[in-house]
Amino acid sequence: MAIELPPLPYALDALAPHLHSQTLSIHHGKHHQAYVTNGNKLIEGTELASRSLVDVVKATAGKPDKAGIFNNAAQVWNHTFYWQSMKPKGGGRPGGAIASKIGADFGSYEKFVELFAQAGATQFGSGWAWLVLKGGKLEVTKTPNAETPLVHAGTTPLLTMDVWEHAYYLDFQNRRPDYIKTFLDHLVNWDFANRNLAVA
Repeated sequence: MAIELPPLPYALDALAPHLHSQTLSIHHGKHHQAYVTNGNKLIEGTELASRSLVDVVKATAGKPDKAGIFNNAAQVWNHTFYWQSMKPKGGGRPGGAIASKIGADFGSYEKFVELFAQAGATQFGSGWAWLVLKGGKLEVTKTPNAETPLVHAGTTPLLTMDVWEHAYYLDFQNRRPDYIKTFLDHLVNWDFANRNLAVA
């Protein structure tokens, strides 16, 4: 099963004025596509070529001799998850089960926002901020580069925020904290997080 580039779950201009069509066009059509292209080149002719993307990510995690494959495959998975973690007219306080769980595990939505924003702002260089379910409890975590909680047993990713500069630089330049606030206030897709929580 070749690694594929899934289409965006919304139009290129659907997240404007927060993230503009040029940002999504370059991020999805250039960066995300490059990981797909490079990943397929690296697995061509190997037993990994017939396996699912998730299998490729998990089979190569933590293996120095497979770092190139992991980096590209994990970035395909992370980016696909990121696109789904946003929606037009998203953001703000969640509803449903995720809202109750946030209140129970963090004490308040405001505390979650504080922890999530801190994770995104303090991830040095490129990486990701995540909301995950681990051991039955919600946690906020961050990962560098292509690392992903997908490969950690007992951990279920619920949503992610990309803090690589290419995710926000055209719209926010070096103002990562402003991008993070915009993500939480206007973009985050709590419906997606609720669906992931329901099947965890």
